[in-house]
Amino acid sequence: MTKSVQVNGKLIGPNSPVYVIAEIGINHNGDIEIAKKLMDVAAQSGCDAVKFQKRTPEICVPEDQKSVQRETPWGTMTYFDYKKRIEFEDSEFKIIDTHAKKLNIDWFASPWDVPSVDFLEKFEVPCHKIASACVTDTELLSAINQTKKTTILSTGMSSIDEIDKAVATLVDVPLAIAQSTSTYPCVASELNLRALISLAERYNVPTGYSGHEHGLQATIAAVALGATFIERHITLDRSMWGTDHSASLEPAGLQRLVRDIRIVEEALGDGVKQVYPSEIPVRAKLRRVL
Repeated sequence: MTKSVQVNGKLIGPNSPVYVIAEIGINHNGDIEIAKKLMDVAAQSGCDAVKFQKRTPEICVPEDQKSVQRETPWGTMTYFDYKKRIEFEDSEFKIIDTHAKKLNIDWFASPWDVPSVDFLEKFEVPCHKIASACVTDTELLSAINQTKKTTILSTGMSSIDEIDKAVATLVDVPLAIAQSTSTYPCVASELNLRALISLAERYNVPTGYSGHEHGLQATIAAVALGATFIERHITLDRSMWGTDHSASLEPAGLQRLVRDIRIVEEALGDGVKQVYPSEIPVRAKLRRVL
């Protein structure tokens, strides 16, 4: 039987409520006030956690892209300067940590390099998330493995062989795996929701779904297929400047998603066929042969 994992005392696994993660990522556009508003939206919608991203631009930005010019809301700047401009550092994450405690919501992040793992560990985050882009970064995975903390592995743009190698590296952490397709936004024909079932069977860990599609239908279907956790990007407004906003949920959409997830998980029931008390008077009225 698939084992459950814990994040800050909450179980993720079979027979537990779906753990809902609101992916803020870099949709704060480097503004801590936007980040706090997104955290408020997530908490008010009933999400269990918010997730950010943490990078060391000097490491993560490829050399051939550092000097590439980019048009931004703050003027024309190099890609490296842009990534530095939107990256939160210690002071911002202290505010995030304090605000999350106030809202009673979990927070963690996807570290994209080893120094970012060490950075997040200072805040005693309850979990680490491995972005799909980092599945083959053995050095990063080894650093996360050393934390021994619950880790969620996203599998977009990854082959089974690559996932096998990542799982073999993450031997000392309670592991959960997310089916994901790394296209923003992703078309329905490439979401491959049934993969979350085959991933659960192959690795015997809780599986979930990290979606980048428009709409809510596929994410709700993932819950019906057995997803133990859900992650969706969120934004205050899909028309905001930035790469991830268009594939994100606005506040009203996030509220509907969490509401529908709770309805679906209740409707799934326990699988034991029975006659409910509400059916008994209907049976007495409509059955001709008792």
